[in-house]
Amino acid sequence: MSLSLYMDEHIHKAITEGLRQRNVDVSTVQQDGRSGFPDVVLLDRAIELQRVMFSQDQDFLIEAQRRQSEGVPFSGVIFARQSRVDIGTCVNDLEMIAKALDIADFANWVQYLPL
Repeated sequence: MSLSLYMDEHIHKAITEGLRQRNVDVSTVQQDGRSGFPDVVLLDRAIELQRVMFSQDQDFLIEAQRRQSEGVPFSGVIFARQSRVDIGTCVNDLEMIAKALDIADFANWVQYLPL
């Protein structure tokens, strides 16, 4: 089991690098050439890439909730409010999620950090 993550463009670089050092499969919106794209497009892209979106942008929660209520599939969102979760906690929680679950576990789901 393993979960691949797709990092929103506003995620602190230390989170992404910390996860890579722990052998978590991470791709960023910037690496994918999608900086500045709307959240709707990024959630669709996450499905294409078979990755779960990690964001600290509350707009992703709004789009995920819309999709849940309308039955529009998405590969999942992990959300952490910057004011409530520090970088180390994000790295630890995301590593645990990524190594314990797979993409099917997150279909149409929103997970909040900290765990």
